[in-house]
Amino acid sequence: MDGLRLIPGNAVPAGPVTADPFVFQRECVDAFVASWRARGFSPVTIDNDVGLLERMLAALGCPAWEVTADDIDRVVGDLAAAGRASATRREYVQIFKGFHRFLQVRKAAEIEAGFGVRLVCPVDEFNASRHVGDDSPALLPPPTPQRVDEFFDFMKSRIANARKYAPAARDYALFRTLYHAGLRSEEAALLEIADLHFGRGPFGKLHVRFGKGAHTSGPRPRWVPMLDGLDLVLRWFLADVRPRFPDSQVLFADESGGALHRGTIRNRLRYLMDLEGRPFNDRFSPHAMRRACATHNYERGVDLVAIQQLLGHWTVGSTMRYVRPSATFIEDAYRRAVTSTLAELSGEDGQE
Repeated sequence: MDGLRLIPGNAVPAGPVTADPFVFQRECVDAFVASWRARGFSPVTIDNDVGLLERMLAALGCPAWEVTADDIDRVVGDLAAAGRASATRREYVQIFKGFHRFLQVRKAAEIEAGFGVRLVCPVDEFNASRHVGDDSPALLPPPTPQRVDEFFDFMKSRIANARKYAPAARDYALFRTLYHAGLRSEEAALLEIADLHFGRGPFGKLHVRFGKGAHTSGPRPRWVPMLDGLDLVLRWFLADVRPRFPDSQVLFADESGGALHRGTIRNRLRYLMDLEGRPFNDRFSPHAMRRACATHNYERGVDLVAIQQLLGHWTVGSTMRYVRPSATFIEDAYRRAVTSTLAELSGEDGQE
């Protein structure tokens, strides 16, 4: 008689057992997360994706099995109106789509018996392509070198006037590290003081112990040089700023001494750009700073394989998707080539 409710004195079933749909959905989310652990996803990845899924479900406002294509349109449209990047919107839809697929495979019979709903995924070719199509991050240009310089100038001026010196100075060092080292937010968040090796190589190096690996492969460590004066920034940070935070091994610590979450880093950048007063079309994300690192180094002649190793990509093809040269890249490259050729010819003429 499992799944049936009986009326006293009568053996005729009165209908399926019902439960609080949101309680049941919470149980389904927990089971979904358990499946990630069984597949070997890292705790950091799981925490980030759970937060994304929970925010998506909260925005939808109804159980996943009741969500319609119109609901997906509404939520993703709201994200677009709020200025969220297309890649971010795609993440929201993809995590919901994965959860819905889990329900179809593992929970369809229970949902149909308990709530009378036959599962049909509301993510279709129309809302997926309109809001979160297969657009690569490279389709959106990263901030220009001038824009990045302006942002760091703003942050430097803010340090002197901020109500709390230590967080303002930490933010400056953190975002300089994201840009010059091309780190992902979670990689920077997991750095420890011992990961700074100023005597390694001509510039000093960061030991990124928790670099992103392929799915289920675990962390992929790498060594990243402290380019463009990043070593000086981090020496200053260790000497003058880090001692103002509670003692711990974490490099970029929060005010309790713990590690910053990647969502906190993203929110800090958004907050700083609010203070800067930039319009939405002149703002960028932490990941855009990583793409800017790739693009700006490529534009000034750094070998593509070197950029690949800097970013920790498995293939050069992945790195190429990050590189989005400026509109005048061809002309600038032509001028450099012509200038170099003329200089060589001039030198040869002088030797004759």
